[in-house]
Amino acid sequence: MITKIILETELNKEELKKLENLFKETKRDILDSFLILTDSPELAGICRRMDMAVAAVLSGEQKEFPGISYAVMDVDNLDEKYLEKIWQRYRGIPWKICETKRCLVRETVQGDVDSFYRIYHDKSITAYMEDLYEDKEKERQYIRDYIEKVYGFYGFGMWTVCLKETGEVIGRAGLSMREGFEEPELGYVIGKRWQKRGIATEVCREILAYGKEELGFEQVRVLMHPENIASECLCNKLGFKYKEEQEVDGAIYSAYMLRL
Repeated sequence: MITKIILETELNKEELKKLENLFKETKRDILDSFLILTDSPELAGICRRMDMAVAAVLSGEQKEFPGISYAVMDVDNLDEKYLEKIWQRYRGIPWKICETKRCLVRETVQGDVDSFYRIYHDKSITAYMEDLYEDKEKERQYIRDYIEKVYGFYGFGMWTVCLKETGEVIGRAGLSMREGFEEPELGYVIGKRWQKRGIATEVCREILAYGKEELGFEQVRVLMHPENIASECLCNKLGFKYKEEQEVDGAIYSAYMLRL
């Protein structure tokens, strides 16, 4: 449960110091439940130094909030789902993206890396896509950076696919932005053990719905190797239409487009 503290009135230095001391005397688990909403850059700075979740309240007056990644404007009509996601991001809790009859799609965490290596161990998985790093620690660092820079900036990306019944990681799927392209790109990989069960179709269809309803996308694209018959069949099931052949980084891909 999140405790929201909305402070719109400006505090003087003495009041700020009293509040900082109060925070210092408060138990860590209680501080971790707070999401501070404030229009004071000074208070926001205190909160971040104490590893507290905080969002800037923006008003007509231009203020800078160094180190604060999230902001709200209308405190009288706050989006509770948005606030929940802000708090989760600060607390390192992965966002739940969507779910299907059989699967849960959530943000990737470092603990998924071992499962990814088990999935990618089958050479058929990397026939038409890049492999993971040989060094697991490099892959973990990549995931850490991805969480911070891609999830943190875009709010979407490639996610982890789990079985709802067991929580087992069975693949990855999501929407990402490729440099030089305007539309988001759908991508997926499902472990060989779980293929040919309709899971990829089920998961990708729900992700496309999420892209339209939650992210506001109007079109989504797919780039695939011309010999990737399985992905071609999936695109057809999802309603994608072949557009053209495209060269990307020296390789030729078949480009498909879907209007959501």
